[in-house]
Amino acid sequence: MTNPKKDILQSLWDFFCSLKLTMALLISLALISIIGTIIPQGIPPQEYLAKISQAKLTFYKAAGFFDMYHSWWFILLLYLLTVNLIACSVKRLPYIWKIVTQPVTVLDAALERSLSNLTTIKSPGVPEAVGERVAAFLKTEFAQPVVTQSDGALHLFAQKTPWCRLSVYCVHLSVIIIFIGSIIGSLFGYKGFVNITEGGSVSKVVSRSEKELPLGFSLRLEQFSIAKYANGTPKEFKSILTVLENGRPVPDYTNVRVIVNDPLTYKGITFYQSSYGNAGNYFFTASDLDGKNAVSLTVAGQGSVSLPDGSSMHVTEATNDVSQFIPELSGPAAQVEMHTADGKAESFVVYAKHPELNIKHAQEHGKGPVLHYKGAEEKMYTGLQVAKDPGVEIVWLGCLLMVVGIYSAFFLSHRRVWVRIQDGAVTIGGNASKNQGGFQLAFEVLVDRLKAELTKEKLT
Repeated sequence: MTNPKKDILQSLWDFFCSLKLTMALLISLALISIIGTIIPQGIPPQEYLAKISQAKLTFYKAAGFFDMYHSWWFILLLYLLTVNLIACSVKRLPYIWKIVTQPVTVLDAALERSLSNLTTIKSPGVPEAVGERVAAFLKTEFAQPVVTQSDGALHLFAQKTPWCRLSVYCVHLSVIIIFIGSIIGSLFGYKGFVNITEGGSVSKVVSRSEKELPLGFSLRLEQFSIAKYANGTPKEFKSILTVLENGRPVPDYTNVRVIVNDPLTYKGITFYQSSYGNAGNYFFTASDLDGKNAVSLTVAGQGSVSLPDGSSMHVTEATNDVSQFIPELSGPAAQVEMHTADGKAESFVVYAKHPELNIKHAQEHGKGPVLHYKGAEEKMYTGLQVAKDPGVEIVWLGCLLMVVGIYSAFFLSHRRVWVRIQDGAVTIGGNASKNQGGFQLAFEVLVDRLKAELTKEKLT
């Protein structure tokens, strides 16, 4: 009578040992990763949210598509793949381990029939003397042999790189280690951002989920500078940062230069140069088409301001000299984005020295208001991406193991040679765990050299 409990456990074990499960999980992870590259992760930009329907937005949030790599179902897939790799390794490792550590050293009839590479050389003489010469030959040309006496015959066995059979398990282990590092990073790390104005300091950052996270220290922006090309486009923007502990600068972390691809790392937290902007005020006037009812407007940095007609506007970019972009014009200018009361959005340029262009734009789009740019109060801020990943070193260890495992799996093979000396004949056979064609050529060369060695002089 069968044990139902045992059958269930055996079926579950077979399920996790299945190669089909491995392929299904890998394909699922690949497809899901494609979704993660198409849908913005973290806080989606307003431009993206405006393009999708409310139903899609609700579904994406419920499914965790905006933070996919931290979602419970993505982590579950990683767990399943980890268990699958462990189960496959546990099931197959004992057999491979036995081949590596307890090789068959005797060339018996059963083994002889299984070898495709097999040759017999006539060599009359004392078996012990022949054995010594064959052992010396194998040591020089192949590997140190193991000599065994069995059933009146002298057997020699030599092998190369037996440990490469374990390379697949090295790859399995590397994947598991990478998953462990990733899970540690997702549970105990974070990604966020922070803006710091010149002369200001921060001790907290905002995560992608808009939560404030304490740094455990303070970071001060000493100076921000921008280098530009001749046409006015940014060439390099640079932040000079100082780390503060208890209000005092930390030695070796004072006035540290941070540019794109050259971040600052302190206590496992890395700050990447990401963006910049003006944290000062922008000044405008708004009036009717005839210039009446003029009011002064002040737009604070990245903020917005309401206009008399109920619309709102914010500044996306400003310059002190528009001639670098439009040679026939001059003076300061600002690009603004206006949102009307009925929900429409429009982006356009407002000039300081060309009021006729401002009026023309207003006439083309309605009866007002007419905006005139008055300049800006320059006070730069730096935008930094912040990342803390305590599992990154574990991931790098897994990557190193994976490189080693893949190299040995593809470029190394377990090569074995058996020799039996009996009744005036030397029988030599061999095989390899992979690249059989290459091994056959090497085996033929080895046999030819052994024949030449055995016929050098008559054995007595």
